[in-house]
Amino acid sequence: MWTEFGLDWVDAARVVASSIFFYVAVLLLVRFLGQRTLATLSSFDLAAIIALGAVIGRAILGDTPTLFAGLLGLATLLSLQVATGQLRRSAKVARVVSSPAVLLMAGSRLLDDNLARAHIIDSEVYSQLRLAGIRSLAEVACVILEPTGQISVLRRGETIDPRLLADVIGGELVPPTFIDD
Repeated sequence: MWTEFGLDWVDAARVVASSIFFYVAVLLLVRFLGQRTLATLSSFDLAAIIALGAVIGRAILGDTPTLFAGLLGLATLLSLQVATGQLRRSAKVARVVSSPAVLLMAGSRLLDDNLARAHIIDSEVYSQLRLAGIRSLAEVACVILEPTGQISVLRRGETIDPRLLADVIGGELVPPTFIDD
């Protein structure tokens, strides 16, 4: 039946293999470039993502895309996403697949080394502070780049449960006066 729609077993295997290759490649690139890469997209970023998706889609489907090739590629990518989600329950796999949380600001001090590690510039942090309603740097307890790529802003005032900073790279730099004993 598949050959009637332009997809024989060799092409089907190629679609599956290409899907797996590109899925792993994108995972590794996002891991290498940092979790902020896909968290919030500017119009330029969105255009680049659409173009990259078109290139990857064409490479996965081959010379003559067919309905079954598209469905097979889609099913393979979604299956890989489900499998990765299940595997992330293992701490070892989660460390490889997910980026760790990174402290970007401790009190009112920006952490330049962590900003560079996370590929984030000062103006992005200041933008997130404004979005969080921060009016003065003196209001900030800490700013954290989360594994999802989102940026969390914790205010001064109430102390922070140390468990919230346990897996944060640089978490030990949060001033002790902000940490719950």
